Amino acid sequence: MTFSIIIPVYNRPDEIADLLESLCQQSDKGFETIIVEDGSTVRCIDQVREHDNDLDIQYFYKENEGRSIARNYGMERAKGEYFIFVDSDCILPPQYIATLRQQLSGDYTDFFGGPDAAHDSFSDTQKAINYAMTAFLTTGGIRGGKVQMEKFVPRTFNMGFSRQVYDRVGGFREMFSEDIDMSTRIRNAGFSPRLIRDVYVYHKRRGNLRKFWRQVHIFGMSRITLQLLYPGSMKAVHWMPALFTLGSAALIIASFWLPWTLIPLVLYILALWIDAIRKTKSLKIGSKAVIAALIQLYGYGTGFIRAYIWKILLRHGRDEQQEIELRKGK
Repeated sequence: MTFSIIIPVYNRPDEIADLLESLCQQSDKGFETIIVEDGSTVRCIDQVREHDNDLDIQYFYKENEGRSIARNYGMERAKGEYFIFVDSDCILPPQYIATLRQQLSGDYTDFFGGPDAAHDSFSDTQKAINYAMTAFLTTGGIRGGKVQMEKFVPRTFNMGFSRQVYDRVGGFREMFSEDIDMSTRIRNAGFSPRLIRDVYVYHKRRGNLRKFWRQVHIFGMSRITLQLLYPGSMKAVHWMPALFTLGSAALIIASFWLPWTLIPLVLYILALWIDAIRKTKSLKIGSKAVIAALIQLYGYGTGFIRAYIWKILLRHGRDEQQEIELRKGK
């Protein structure tokens, strides 16, 4: 089985350098690497050329159209039987390809996804954000944590599918949460995703908390867009950050008259803190992880509420839905 690793990149030469170095360290060399530079003003061509002799690598530069179109551009030029997608801010452990090949040989699936983790070299903030995005006490169960709260949905920081899937479903749409949209379309086409826990990546995510807030706020808004595209796809679990946001606000307001109403919120934050320290093995990172977790919940929750009011209650979402339908990519 031949693999094509497809990586869109936009102004991330340093990240690509780390990712390519990790690809050079793979114990299984049976893959090609396709870098699609999506209109970057700071290109990564020098970093790519450093590995011309170490990797089977192709580099393409195109005008800026978005990461989904870049992935589609790469698939159109890929030679492999199986497409693998990772983000430019990822690092692959040396056994990644070998483990994936072993897993697919023993129990083949046309569609897989894997988890992410924090590398020892990551900054304290990156490790804190990784906790926020993977812990069950936040929303890690939605993203393929050890305990899942809904059907597993592969994400583009670590997912793959066969050429057969591509031929039947087509490419990514250029939209926020394009990986959830793609996973839904693949599932609707009759393919079942498989979570392969041993095929993980180290994911740097955002470098600071301000950017992290913006990212998760957009995630919350995009969940409403997905509901418009796929009526009935929104489950009770997707409401949890919004309910947490509204509940926190109610408790804080009530505490002006009844201070004891803050006890549930305080207990939850304390549980987060203890769990984060245990998972990160660091008081400093664990404490920062609590802040990151609250940013994740409130950022997603406010984005969800904002989009729900605007797109569903005020019914301003139909034009966007039609636009997304017209922007299907292959």
